[in-house]
Amino acid sequence: MNVVVFDLETTGLSPERDAVVEIGAVRVVDGRVAEEQKYETLVRPTGASGEPLLIPWRAQQVHGISNEMVERAPTLAEVLPEFLEFVGDSAVVAHNIGFDAGFMRVGAARHGLLWKPAAELCTVQLSRRAFPRERAHNLTVLAERLGLEFAPGGRHRSFGDVQVTAQAYVRLTEMLAAK
Repeated sequence: MNVVVFDLETTGLSPERDAVVEIGAVRVVDGRVAEEQKYETLVRPTGASGEPLLIPWRAQQVHGISNEMVERAPTLAEVLPEFLEFVGDSAVVAHNIGFDAGFMRVGAARHGLLWKPAAELCTVQLSRRAFPRERAHNLTVLAERLGLEFAPGGRHRSFGDVQVTAQAYVRLTEMLAAK
C-alpha cells in the first residue's frame, strides 16, 4: 500500500488544449498517509508550444486559482522533472485517474519526459466496488460517505483534495480487503 496520491488543478478539461495550474501529492506509506512526504506547487500554465495561457474565468470559479497567483510560478517544464522524481517507481492514485494521468502523459511527452508510474489506481473505481449500490462517487460525496473532511478552503485545491483522496484510498482498500 505504498503509493503516491496526486491531484491536479487545470485551466480546463483537455490535456491537449489546457494546462496544469497546480500539482499536489502525498505519499501513503505502510497504510498511513505520510503528510510529511508531500509535493505541492502552483504552475504557470503554458500551451503546447510554450506560449502563456490564461486561466479561464470558469476554471477560476472552480479552484480559486487566479492568473495573478501563477504569474511568478514555475512552468510545467520546470516542475515536472522534480515531480516525476517525487513519484519515482511508485504506483500513483488519483480520484478519476484518467483525467490527472492524461495531463501527466501529455505534459511529460511535450517536455521529452516519460510518465510511467508502476501502476495507476483510481479512487472512483475503488468507491464503485466498495459502494456498488450508490450512484454518485465524486470526491465530495465519497468524503461524506467515509466521514472525511476537507481542510478549510481545501476543496478543489490540489493538496486539499489529495489529503482527502489519500485518506479515502486507505479506507477503501481496508474495506475492500475485509470483504
